[in-house]
Amino acid sequence: MPELPEVEALRHFLTEHLVGRTITRVLPLAVSALKTYDPPPTALEGRIVGAVGRHGKFLDITAGAPDGDVLHLVTHLARAGWLQWKDPLPAHPPRPGKGPLALRVALDDGSGFDLTEAGTQKRLAVYVVRDPAEVPGVARLGPDPLAEDFDRAALAALLGGERRRVKGVLRDQSVLAGIGNAYSDEILHMARMSPFKLAAKLDEDEITGLYEALRTTLGAAVERSRGTAAGRLKTEKKSGMRVHGRTGEPCPVCGDTIREVSFSDSSLQYCPTCQTGGKPLADRRLSRLLK
Repeated sequence: MPELPEVEALRHFLTEHLVGRTITRVLPLAVSALKTYDPPPTALEGRIVGAVGRHGKFLDITAGAPDGDVLHLVTHLARAGWLQWKDPLPAHPPRPGKGPLALRVALDDGSGFDLTEAGTQKRLAVYVVRDPAEVPGVARLGPDPLAEDFDRAALAALLGGERRRVKGVLRDQSVLAGIGNAYSDEILHMARMSPFKLAAKLDEDEITGLYEALRTTLGAAVERSRGTAAGRLKTEKKSGMRVHGRTGEPCPVCGDTIREVSFSDSSLQYCPTCQTGGKPLADRRLSRLLK
């Protein structure tokens, strides 16, 4: 799933390729992806792209009409969605219902992009709105963890009332915008913290360590991804992971074997030596968690 660093890199890439271009055609090909119908996606045609923004994991393409009317094409790529840049776009229009293609946007210079989604669980979401706050997922977002005004005190305030495990808090978009399963694993590994430690019980030093790990991990991932073409961002994300997705491999810090805890629809990875005092966490599917 694309998370904050990848969506931020997509924002930079699209800013360079979209801003100033006129949208000539919008082809919705998967009804399941469209979450709004008024205005319709075709209302974007003839508008000039003025900016590309990001709200957590949401991309926001702003397109204006000559009369000053502005619309936003807001997209959430979900778990299996992706944006594929085409320069040029194929000459023949795609056929609805064929393959993973959900939406195509064509520009006045012959280029454009496709929104695609692999697999059978269709969660990719596309909205055409006059204000991004009309998108429920955007409206409920917590603060951006890389915002200039997001300091240690802000993180401490968010954690103070949380009686959940810190892994779940980091992934909750209403608490912090943009962090998902992968980067929460990476942040907690850098902070040398168990994913199942209760957020409200973190002491002052642990909060400081978590804040520094959060800013460092996300900041480094954004810089590493900046300038990367859209088609290579998935590979770039995977190559930068130290523990996530690396079950059975040696920890790059201490050399211990990276372990995994599986859930019904996801899993987490961690290093016992770095994060849990050398004690493996039991798989939740089989027994109670060890703290």
